[in-house]
Amino acid sequence: MITVTAAALDVWVAAFLYPFLRILALVVSAPLFSHASVPLSLRVGLAIAVTAVVAPTLPAVEFVSPFSATGAVLAIAQVAIGVAIGFVMQVVFATVTLAGDLIGLQMGLSFAGFIDPQRADETPIVGGFLSLALMLVFLGINGHLALVKALVDSFDALPVTVAAWRTLDFARIVASGATMFATGLSLALPVVGALLLVNFTLGMLTRTAPQLNLFAVGFPVTLFAGLLMLLVTMPYAMPALQAALERGLATLRH
Repeated sequence: MITVTAAALDVWVAAFLYPFLRILALVVSAPLFSHASVPLSLRVGLAIAVTAVVAPTLPAVEFVSPFSATGAVLAIAQVAIGVAIGFVMQVVFATVTLAGDLIGLQMGLSFAGFIDPQRADETPIVGGFLSLALMLVFLGINGHLALVKALVDSFDALPVTVAAWRTLDFARIVASGATMFATGLSLALPVVGALLLVNFTLGMLTRTAPQLNLFAVGFPVTLFAGLLMLLVTMPYAMPALQAALERGLATLRH
């Protein structure tokens, strides 16, 4: 007859629980997995499936009871590591949304928005369009698989111990935000620059012909110019979007 002691049960629970918390934190915070269209039950099921595969392969660490104060600290540390990994990729997507917001503002579409199902809130239409394009690029380069691989590799760099989370490079995560902000500006710069020239021309036109109705002429012109520049720059923006995603994944690997 097989008997299971309480101590052995604690060991089994701890071996599964701590990796599960890190993986679940990533699933609920990373792009694609955290989309509002993905049911919560599917996210939990995915986290359980990945944990069932990963947990038996992890190196042995010192046992910490999940029902102790140290176990609670360790659980919080796993959640923090998972959220940090997901946050890095969310910064990349926020960068593209920033670029779209800048473009939409210059095009005169700041008042035009739609309900983003991911955030359940109103978002500018150009930013939403670029976010969808980035999501397609993310899937095209197998970014979701690279994200899961980075998570699995994190158990080697940051093992399931109380002291491991202290080695997490928060400064690098914050610095990645500054880098991504610059990337967003570089993505928006061609369109914003062209629209600035259009607005400058319209301003000169208004000074020379005051009877010209700027609102009747200026808005269609800036809108057409912005859409035309988006059409022209999209083939060149795709490699930049891919490079931004690869930089985000490189930040996770480091």
